[in-house]
Amino acid sequence: MAKLDHMSRRTFCILGTTTAAAALSGCIAGGASFQAATLGYRPVPQLGTPGNEPFVLPRVDMTRIPREFHRQYVDHTGRYRPGTVVVDTTNRHLYLIQDQETAIRYGIGVGRAGFAWGGRARIGRKAKWPTWTPPATMIRREPQLRKWASGMEGGPHNPLGARAMYLYNGGRDTLYRLHGTNEPASIGQAMSSGCIRMLNRDAIDLYERVRVGAPVVVVQGRTAEV
Repeated sequence: MAKLDHMSRRTFCILGTTTAAAALSGCIAGGASFQAATLGYRPVPQLGTPGNEPFVLPRVDMTRIPREFHRQYVDHTGRYRPGTVVVDTTNRHLYLIQDQETAIRYGIGVGRAGFAWGGRARIGRKAKWPTWTPPATMIRREPQLRKWASGMEGGPHNPLGARAMYLYNGGRDTLYRLHGTNEPASIGQAMSSGCIRMLNRDAIDLYERVRVGAPVVVVQGRTAEV
């Protein structure tokens, strides 16, 4: 199905150039804009089982979340290899490179000023409804979290949400994660303590698509050139 879907999008671009080449100039590889403005919104089918989870996912009113933060297909320039995750902290977007032309873009929430993180890593492990253990530095800043020093079990009130993907560098846990959130209003905002948060449904989708060992590039302080 993925190949068929990709072919249908490619065919759309090719046919479009014969009837409205100027309007569809964004289909041209190499100079394509990540905003995919000429093609409009291209939604991505959900992977995973949001409706069959051990905990009920609260309904999210997507009309309250700007369209740019909805999961969608976009074009890219080929700078990164398929399977790479690119996080644009400036514009609050996460990209999963699909192939030589297409990426999936998700809306994210990022770390507050002073807690933002950037660099290269790999997904060291993945977890469903993960346990959350606040780092010692966070407990020092927020002593009320001490009761969770041994970990908070996964569930609807857990800050990591339905899924977590743990970022490792050099074989060591960086303590940063790509994870779901029980605060959908935080998507598009800078208010976490450095981790990259996603809508739970998006975190489930990404979890199904990305492999352990996948490279992750977190771009801080500028727009990612993807």
